[in-house]
Amino acid sequence: MFEVKDIPVSDSKRDFYASLAQQLSGLLAGEPDAIANAANMSALIYQFLPDLNWAGFYFMRGSELVLGPFQGKTACVRIAVGRGVCGAAVERKEPIVVPDVHAFPGHIACDSASRSELVVPLTKDGKVLGVLDLDSPSPNRFDEEDRQGCEMLVEIYLNASDLTL
Repeated sequence: MFEVKDIPVSDSKRDFYASLAQQLSGLLAGEPDAIANAANMSALIYQFLPDLNWAGFYFMRGSELVLGPFQGKTACVRIAVGRGVCGAAVERKEPIVVPDVHAFPGHIACDSASRSELVVPLTKDGKVLGVLDLDSPSPNRFDEEDRQGCEMLVEIYLNASDLTL
C-alpha cells in the first residue's frame, strides 16, 4: 500500500513539483480508474500545495464540463465550454494562469474567496477530456513554474488513468 510522505521544504518550485510528481506516480501506480485517481490526485495536491482553497477536476460530458472529484468548498456543477476560466481553457486547449480572477472576463465565482486560478486541460490524442482546476484566496498565487509543475502532474494522471468516462 502506498504511503504519502512529507515533501521536504525547498526554495525551488521545480524540486517541490518533482517530489509531488514522484508521490503522485506512486499513488496512482497500478490503478487505472480515472475517478479514483482524480480523487487521490485532488487530495494530494490540496494536502501539499500551499495557499489553495480548491483543487479538483471537471470532466467533459457532451459539450460541457461536469464536476468531478475535488477538495474544498462546494462547486459549480456544470460549466459550458468557453465560459469562465475552465471553459476558456477547454476552448483554447491550453493551460491558463489567472493572477486576478476579478479581471478575467466571464469568471464564474463558485467561491467568492477565490482570487487567482490555474487551469490545466486534460488532453489526450488532441482531445480535451476535462481540466484540473486550482483556486487560491491569494492574488498572483500561481506562476509559470506552477503551470509547468501541474502540467507534469496532469501527464502522470493521464498516463495512469483509463479516461474513457
